[in-house]
Amino acid sequence: MSIENNYAVLMAGGIGSRFWPMSRTQKPKQFLDILGLGKSLIQLTFERLKRFTPAENIYIVTNEDYIELVKEQLPELLDSQILSEPVRRNTAPCVAYAAYKIHQKNPNANLVVAPSDHLILKEEEFERCILKAINVANEQKALVTLGINPSRPDTGYGYIQASDVIADSDEDFYKVKTFTEKPTLEIAKTFLESGDFSWNSGIFIWTSATIIEAFQKYLPEMHELFAQGEDKYYTDQESEFIKETYSVCTNISIDYGIMEKSKEVYVMSCDFGWSDLGTWGSLYDHLDHDDAGNAVVGKNVMMYDSKDNIVHVPKEKLVVLQGLNNYIVVESNNTLLVCRKDDEQKIKQFVTDIKIEKDEKFV
Repeated sequence: MSIENNYAVLMAGGIGSRFWPMSRTQKPKQFLDILGLGKSLIQLTFERLKRFTPAENIYIVTNEDYIELVKEQLPELLDSQILSEPVRRNTAPCVAYAAYKIHQKNPNANLVVAPSDHLILKEEEFERCILKAINVANEQKALVTLGINPSRPDTGYGYIQASDVIADSDEDFYKVKTFTEKPTLEIAKTFLESGDFSWNSGIFIWTSATIIEAFQKYLPEMHELFAQGEDKYYTDQESEFIKETYSVCTNISIDYGIMEKSKEVYVMSCDFGWSDLGTWGSLYDHLDHDDAGNAVVGKNVMMYDSKDNIVHVPKEKLVVLQGLNNYIVVESNNTLLVCRKDDEQKIKQFVTDIKIEKDEKFV
C-alpha cells in the first residue's frame, strides 16, 4: 500500500478552557507548549503523523481565528492544507470538509482523523496500529476507530464496547457493539470488569470513499452540501463556498451522526501511551515527579514541605511554595491560578464567572 495515498486530518479548532489560564480563546491548548518540551501539542502531533503520511498530505481543520497561529507553528504547510471553519459546528462538518476536499484530489485517499492536542508516548506502536487500521479500512470498506485499553474506571472518557465479531482481514479488530458517553463511576467499573470496553480516543481511520458513502447514508443533507463544492475546492471560490455551507450546516459530532449509526464500524484496542490531556490533573500524570510527588514545569520553582502538586510557570519567574499539598499552581498571561487538584472540574466555572464579573481579556 502506497504511503502517497495516506492523508491525515488534524482537528485543531477547540478552545481548551480546562487548561485556563494558560489556554486562552486567542491561543488555545493545541498551540501551547503544555509539556515544557519546546514544542506545542500541534507541532508534536504533526511530527508524529509524518511517520506514515507525507507532510503535503496533512491537513489542519481549525477556526478562522487560528489560521495565523497554524501558519506560524507549521510553516511547511501550504494554504490549501489549512481548512478554515468560519463557525464551530462540531466534528461532523469538520470531517466532511476535509474528506470531500481530499477525495476530489485523490479518490484513493486513506484518511487518519485525529485531535491535534493529545499525548502519545509510544510513537512506534501508534504507527503500527495506524497502518494496520488503514489496511482493515481498505479491506473491509469499514470505519475504524482506535480504542485505548482502560487502566482505571475513568468517568471522563467515552467508552467503546466490542462485539465478538472479528474483521476478516485482521483478528485484532472487532465490530463495535455500542458507544457510551462519559458514564457514572459505577457503570465505568462494570465496563472495566467486563473486558469488552476500551476508551474512545477520538482517532478514526477510513478511506475518503467510505466516509463519503457514510455521509450520504446517515447525514444526507450534509452530504449534499459538501458534494456541491466539487468544483470549488482548491480554488479561490472555496472560502466563500465554505462560509455559505457552514451557515446552514447541522451542529453534530461524527460520533453521533455516523459512528453510532453505522453497522460497519470496527475497533482495535491499543496501548500506545495515550492521554487526551483534558485537564491539569491528566497532565500531572504524564510529567516527571520529584521525590515528594511534585510535577514542575518551570526553571525557578522552589518547593518546601509541599507534595503532590502540579506547578506550571514561565521559566523566568521565581516561585517559592511552602506547605502546599495536592494543588494546581499555574501562572500564565499575567494571571495566577491556585486550585485544589480534586476541584479542577471547577476551572470551567471559574472561566464563566470571569467572563461575567471581570473582563473577556482574561479568558
